Amino acid sequence: MDKMRIGTVSDLHIDRNKWIFDEGETTLSILVTMLKEKAVDVLLIAGDISNHYLESHAFIEELMNESGIVVKFVPGNHDYWAKDHEVTDSHKINQFFNKQEYSLIGKPYELNRDWVVVGTPGWYDYGYGNHEKYTEAQFEKKKYGFASWNDLHFVDWHQKDREVSKEMLDQLYKDLESVKDKNIILMTHVATHEAFVVPLPHRIYDFANAFLGAKSYESVYKDFESIKYSIMGHVHFRKVISEEDRTFISPCLGSSKHWRDKRLRNQLERSIVTFDI
Repeated sequence: MDKMRIGTVSDLHIDRNKWIFDEGETTLSILVTMLKEKAVDVLLIAGDISNHYLESHAFIEELMNESGIVVKFVPGNHDYWAKDHEVTDSHKINQFFNKQEYSLIGKPYELNRDWVVVGTPGWYDYGYGNHEKYTEAQFEKKKYGFASWNDLHFVDWHQKDREVSKEMLDQLYKDLESVKDKNIILMTHVATHEAFVVPLPHRIYDFANAFLGAKSYESVYKDFESIKYSIMGHVHFRKVISEEDRTFISPCLGSSKHWRDKRLRNQLERSIVTFDI
């Protein structure tokens, strides 16, 4: 069987970042060029393309057309934001994404007879926060001193976060169960491993860690040994770790303000992670 090269990236934030471009370059053109240079067959994007669901959708469509490769996507919290449009019900945005060809929700994607991609946005369940310092009620308010977690203002599920998190986890279990006989590449937006959030105690992240990941999702690694790769975004740092025969990847581009080098090509080179199956 011929090898297939998988590319992974997350947190492009195309509408917020201020990168240095050469004349005629765009985020799309640079990404397409790099995918061709790296001979990527399938690209997995782990959320947070933009703050507007239609802009994120249009970017994926253009990316597939320009690159000629398969792109699979799970939305991130920013893709659900209702900051620059009138759709304030996050469920409606979720339904829009789930109808698309690139969606993985309820639609595991078979790469070949041995490998499959399964995905969910995931939603934070406060599990990685410091529960000795803060109560669940405090996490639910999403307010820290004079600051607040921006999802408070721009995302509205009409449910508690932990309810949304559990519903997504339940769907993920159904999808994993349906393909458990294959080697699985799992993709989420939120962190699902403690190594991908900030070590505690920490003055700020005792609180903020609650919104970085879903600790309850760790159960899938025990229940489905066939998960060989786990891709996640959201945390805006880059990391790859291996545990026995499983590899965890955070391929975040993140925010341009985090990096001294403002050339997008250089930062994408450091963000994109590829592997062959």
